[in-house]
Amino acid sequence: MIYASRPARYPLIIAAALWLASLVVFAPGVAEYDTVEQFRQVLSGHYDDWHPPVMAWLWRRLLPFGDGATPLLVFQLTGYWLGLGLIAGALARAGRAGSGWMMLLIGLLPLFLGWQVVVLKDTQLVGAALGGTGLVAWWRLRDRPVPAAALLLAALLFGYALLVRANAAFALAPLIAGLLPTRRVGELVVTAAIFIALTLAVAGPVNHQLIGARPSGMEKTQPLYDLAGIAVRAPGSRAVGLSHEAGMALRAHHCVTPYFWDPLGDVPACVAAVRPLQAQPAGDLYLRLANAALHHPLAYLAQRVAHWNMTERWLVPARLPGAAPEAGSEPNRLGLASPGAEAQHWQWLAAQVALTPIAWPFAWLLLALLLLVGTRRWRPSPTRQLAIALLASAITLEFSFVAISIATDLRYHLWPMLATALAAVLLADTYPLRRVPGWMMLLAALCVAAGVVQRAVLPTPPLDYEALLHWCRR
Repeated sequence: MIYASRPARYPLIIAAALWLASLVVFAPGVAEYDTVEQFRQVLSGHYDDWHPPVMAWLWRRLLPFGDGATPLLVFQLTGYWLGLGLIAGALARAGRAGSGWMMLLIGLLPLFLGWQVVVLKDTQLVGAALGGTGLVAWWRLRDRPVPAAALLLAALLFGYALLVRANAAFALAPLIAGLLPTRRVGELVVTAAIFIALTLAVAGPVNHQLIGARPSGMEKTQPLYDLAGIAVRAPGSRAVGLSHEAGMALRAHHCVTPYFWDPLGDVPACVAAVRPLQAQPAGDLYLRLANAALHHPLAYLAQRVAHWNMTERWLVPARLPGAAPEAGSEPNRLGLASPGAEAQHWQWLAAQVALTPIAWPFAWLLLALLLLVGTRRWRPSPTRQLAIALLASAITLEFSFVAISIATDLRYHLWPMLATALAAVLLADTYPLRRVPGWMMLLAALCVAAGVVQRAVLPTPPLDYEALLHWCRR
């Protein structure tokens, strides 16, 4: 049972009020294209693993409690405001009421809340992970043991979050390890590595044997994307496994773009060019990719750096698509409706915020790195440990995109951005940036300045999906 003293009670009450207001304004939630496609599987009861099977499984079981996407909207908003409210309440109880209110204000940032009402695997992860973090932090921030019931609920939330995104282990393993009572760096690293290995080992059996999802070939997209990128830069390479003609066709039809992998799955000429690779098992493709990267390291590096720059939204043009949450649901005949006029106004505000540095993942990554450096000599405490766990979670996930990423939507970065913001509030009273070496601050400022300059000089990208399929030529 969560007992709230008077200082902690007010943030919890306000968090509950914000939860209720969010549901009233944004119900039944925003359903994007992926959501609509997954809802077809929910209605049929037959799943594949292109979208997270555990999300469809949960959705189908919650349908009796609400129409369309409403049950999942309730789930992800409950975790969101519960986690923020519990962390805010724990801080208020520790005499840091101002920091507690800042936690709730972070939750109200138009971009964060605007995305959190879009029903997607990414926002499901945020809701579940934040709810689990809040449950543990309520006791950990007071250096008290977490009751068994709270631990069990947090474990269920983290378990769901780990399964709802293929790369969630890179974000949540460091966080879960940091929430444990141990404080030795070596033990934390080993624990995080074990969590990553276990998650990757059990995800397949859970999805396919337990839930019964059909393989969709989704696991092939990463090696196909990178092999095609190498083939464009080294046509005819035996290591890639595509003919010289196929490599030239990929180049001629602009099949490889740092923005996303989609041309290789949606443009007929591109699909035909990579068909010899598509027919191979996923394991063989990853071995082929490793071999191709060894034979053409510069081509592989160019492919990954170009994409990482794009997904981090660093040296890119202004108004890069995929940053703002949609205001309404994808047109459909499945009963997935859109929220009302008040929600449309909020999403318009979120779209304006998406034009600012708040929507630059690389800027949040720089802040996370600087905060982590600034805490290195600060005395150990529960607050510091939670902050470091959040920062490690954000940094590990962002750097995982160097090797594992095929798309650039901002939603993939919501958790690291939010985790960094929460850590900044937790550390605010210690002024960690004062302990960061001047050269690091200067380097970070130069990186931000470079991003500003590029947005000023690069031409505006297309907003239409069909045009984006051929944008950003190699």
